[in-house]
Amino acid sequence: MSLKLKQVVIGLDNRQLFEPVNLTVAAGEVFSLMGSSGCGKSTLLSFIAGTLGEPFSVNGDVLLNNQSLQPEPVEKRRVGILFQDPLLFPHMTVVENLMFAAPAGSQAEKRQQALSSLADIGLEHCAGFYPRQLSGGQAARVSLMRTLAAKPGALLLDEPFSKLDRDTRDHFRTLVFATVARRNIPAILVTHDEDDVADRNRVLRLINQHSD
Repeated sequence: MSLKLKQVVIGLDNRQLFEPVNLTVAAGEVFSLMGSSGCGKSTLLSFIAGTLGEPFSVNGDVLLNNQSLQPEPVEKRRVGILFQDPLLFPHMTVVENLMFAAPAGSQAEKRQQALSSLADIGLEHCAGFYPRQLSGGQAARVSLMRTLAAKPGALLLDEPFSKLDRDTRDHFRTLVFATVARRNIPAILVTHDEDDVADRNRVLRLINQHSD
């Protein structure tokens, strides 16, 4: 499984946001996107996820396992995205949040998968908690598991570490990178922090040509 961007150019108000992007992200790899605010990093992730709409214009293609995602709607792209905020449903318990994101299956199967995911991150004791009862680090870990519950073929990381304190950030970053490697899926990380870069040889720095 690989994620490829081929000659991707995104425009706004008849101006390019950045130079054409060509890259290939291998299974299990975390490729980093860096650049100043407004250079188009998050906009590029939105294009990959299929959520980029007006007023942006796009040329180029995005392929997952050598299949173009361009014709596919968001729900069929198999692209998961993790944001700065956990975005957990406040009215659902932790286990219900994970079950909601799971693909088709019986409620019993979904619950078992959710509990297994919580055990993987040492949070099985939080299954019945509501998001407000979680610490920032716990919520971040649950959000990661919820994103992965849908079994995405690729993962987009939009500054998911930026709001965590230093110690929590380091632990969560290690968990995310290890999970990407273990599940053998390609991932693209947007960050402003050099410490977040998984491989310094696998970084693309976008040049700010226009605001997002």
